[in-house]
Amino acid sequence: MIVQRERPVHVWGWAEPDEAVTVTFGSASASATADRLGEWSVYLPPLAAGGPLQLTVAGRNRIVLDDVLVGDVWFASGQSNMEMPLKGFPGSAVIKNGAAEIAAANHPKLRLLIANKSAIPAPANDLAGDVAWAVCTPETAANFSAVAYFFGREIAERENVPVGLIDSTWGGTPAEAWISLEGIAADAALMPVFAARAEMMNEQADLAAIRAAEKREDERAREQHLPAPKHPWRPDPASWDPSWLYNGMVAPFIKFPIKGVIWYQGESNTSSERAFLYERVFETLIGDWREHWAEGDFPFLFVQISSFNAGNNETGWPAVREAQRRSLALRNTAMVVTIDVGDPDNVHPADKQTVGSRLALAARALVYGEPIEYSGPAFRQLSLDGSGARVWFDHGDGLAAHGATVNGFEIAGEDRHFIPAQARIEGTSVIISSPQVAAPKYVRYAWRNVPDANLYNAAGLPASPFTSEAKFASEPGR
Repeated sequence: MIVQRERPVHVWGWAEPDEAVTVTFGSASASATADRLGEWSVYLPPLAAGGPLQLTVAGRNRIVLDDVLVGDVWFASGQSNMEMPLKGFPGSAVIKNGAAEIAAANHPKLRLLIANKSAIPAPANDLAGDVAWAVCTPETAANFSAVAYFFGREIAERENVPVGLIDSTWGGTPAEAWISLEGIAADAALMPVFAARAEMMNEQADLAAIRAAEKREDERAREQHLPAPKHPWRPDPASWDPSWLYNGMVAPFIKFPIKGVIWYQGESNTSSERAFLYERVFETLIGDWREHWAEGDFPFLFVQISSFNAGNNETGWPAVREAQRRSLALRNTAMVVTIDVGDPDNVHPADKQTVGSRLALAARALVYGEPIEYSGPAFRQLSLDGSGARVWFDHGDGLAAHGATVNGFEIAGEDRHFIPAQARIEGTSVIISSPQVAAPKYVRYAWRNVPDANLYNAAGLPASPFTSEAKFASEPGR
C-alpha cells in the first residue's frame, strides 16, 4: 500500500476493550489503548517519500504489513466515466489501445485499491467486503479506473514519487448520493434533491410491472424477427439515495490522509430537475469532503462532462458543464475540458488517455508547482461595444481556431434569443457579432450537447463551453 507523505501517518483499528496496541512504522512507534467500544487510533510522524517499510500492529495478536511505500495518495471518484476500467465495459465501450495499455501496466511504485460498491443509510467506519491494495500489474490494472490509472502513471513518472490510487466509483449515480446527509441538510436550497428522490421511488413502485411489460415486448420482437425495442435505463434506487454512497464509499476513507481528489461525474445530473441545482450540489460536495477529511482545502481536480448526443435534452448537458465551470470559484480546484474528445454516440468515450493526461497536467501545475499551462481558454468577462461584443479569456495566450473559422459562438440581445455569430480572434479575446443582433447583451460558446467548437490556446488545450448570462437556460427565474 501507500501512505501519504509529509502528513502524520494515521493508523487505526479495532481490538478488545482496554487492549493495549502498539504500532511501529519504520523507526517510529506509538501506542494506544482501545476504548470501551474497542476502537483505537495512533498518529506517527510524517515521512518523506520512500520505502518500502514494514508496518506492525501488536496487541494480543500481531499484524505485519510489508512493502508499504510513502508517497502521494489520490482519491478517484464519480460515475461510469471514472469507473470505466482499462479493459472497458463488456459490449458497450472500450479504451483506446486498451490491450496494449494493459500489457504495459507494470508499475511497482503505483498501488491500486478498488472500493466495493456500497449504498447504505448511515456512515460506515470500514469498507464493504474484501478490499486490498495491489501493486500495479497488467492483471490488477485491467480492472482499475482507466482515467485514474493514466493520471497516476503520469504523476508517478514525472514527479518520481510513489502514487496510491483509490478507485471509489459507481456508474450512473448522481452527485447528491456522494454528499453526507449533514452536508445536504445544511443548505435548504438543496431540499429539491429529496423531492426528486421521492418521485423516483414512486416510479419504482411500478417497476415490477414495467419490467414484465418490457419482457413481453422483447419476446414479441424476437418472435416477429424485429429489432429489440429500446427500454430506458433505470437506476438502482439505493445508489441514488442522497448520502448513501458517501456513507458506504467515502466515509470509510476520511481518516486516511490523501493528497487530493480527482472526480468525473455529472451525466446523471443532466435531467432538467437536477441540472439547475448542480452548481450548488457540486460545490457542496467539494466543501463537504474537505470538511470531513479535515485536511484543509486539498486539491480537487474534476472533469467537465464531454460531448454526447443525449436526444432532445439540449439544456441539461450544457447547464451541467456551465455549473462545473462556475465551481472553479472554489479555491484549489481545476477543471479538465473534454468537449473535443467525446463520442456523440457513446456516453463512454474511448479516449481516456487524454482525460487522465489533462488531469495530470492540472496537478503538475497546481499541486506540484511546475511552470506549465494547464487550462484551455477560460471565460473571464464580456465587454459590449456598439453592435459587437468582446469575450476576454484567461489562459488565452496563443488563441487559435483549429479550422478555417472560429466556430461555436452565439450571440443574443435582451430577449436571450441566441443565434450563431461571426467570431474573430484578437489577442487574448474574441470579437463576436451578428447583423441580426443590433444590441448584443449575451454571448455563449459550445452550448450544445455535441457542439461544433474549435477554440484552443497555444498549449493545445480546448476552451470551455460557457455562457455570459448570470442565469442560464435551466435555472429557475428564466
